[in-house]
Amino acid sequence: MPTPIATAVPVTHTGILGLGVYRPRRVVPNAEIVAAIDSSDEWIKTRSGIAARHWADTEETIVAMSVAAARDALAAAGIEAGQVDAVVLATSSQMVLGPSAGAVVATELGMDDTAAYDISAGCAGFCYALADAANLVRAGQARHVLVIGVERLSDLLDTADRTCAFIFADGAGAVVVGPAEQEGIGPVAWGSDGSRTSAIKQDKDFVRYFAEVAERGSDAVRPYIRMNGTEVFRWAVTFLEKACREALANAGVTADALDAFVPHQANSRITDALVRTLALPDSVAVARDIVETGNTSAASIPMAMEQLLRSGAARPGDTALLLGFGAGLAYAGQVVHLPAIV
Repeated sequence: MPTPIATAVPVTHTGILGLGVYRPRRVVPNAEIVAAIDSSDEWIKTRSGIAARHWADTEETIVAMSVAAARDALAAAGIEAGQVDAVVLATSSQMVLGPSAGAVVATELGMDDTAAYDISAGCAGFCYALADAANLVRAGQARHVLVIGVERLSDLLDTADRTCAFIFADGAGAVVVGPAEQEGIGPVAWGSDGSRTSAIKQDKDFVRYFAEVAERGSDAVRPYIRMNGTEVFRWAVTFLEKACREALANAGVTADALDAFVPHQANSRITDALVRTLALPDSVAVARDIVETGNTSAASIPMAMEQLLRSGAARPGDTALLLGFGAGLAYAGQVVHLPAIV
């Protein structure tokens, strides 16, 4: 007979124990970008709901922003860095292939020999990472997991691109996941559709770019993020109701029992459409962080959670539906109890 293999001791319930965010110091209002894209403040607000966004300075790197957000999350959770068993970092804008940003962040936080890795799932990345973390804790593979969503999308922007230049922004959000007395992170509803990669993507890979540099020198055009906003909007308003309802059903929660709805901050019109489709009552607080923060992809959900809590529109312990969606096209969502902040 095969030699028996011991298993980890599972945990019954998980929860989000603390939340922290980092918003870059530089605030960029619509007025600063409209000339380059031949647009107007009114057009941008009407199309997206965005009035301003934060763009990172040179020293506000993926790692630096992650570390700042993580420190606040650890403080809110009452957890020391040495008590973290794993770091799961979601980003689509780390401009190096290795080492993982998660590993560098762990070291910067003073962690020693801690498991760490990155996830690339576009704007759904935070919810993917949150699902991973909850399952690591439930399986007994980790007691505390640091989850980070972080982006420097300004590095990938063509500032003259009318479809993207006003949308994407920078920032970081982090949470600590650990054991809880009652379940605080519902089973994830997730999926992807690779046939729709053209909707949001980097317009060329670096192999092609390096070949262009060799051929054309300084005339080569670097890669940029591109988006077909109409295609994304149609997919979001027709498909994501299913994802929301699946996440609610997985958690055994009805829409009218929610205290808050925290969708990815992609577009105010998408948020409005989902609120109508789900028939959310007026009592449900809806995250609108996009107005002052823009679309921060994998960072948007933790940053939007913090804004709701900071404003008093929601409170720690409230029941919230999270929904991330974007490049892939990919989506992920779960029902959670909102965490503490500092």
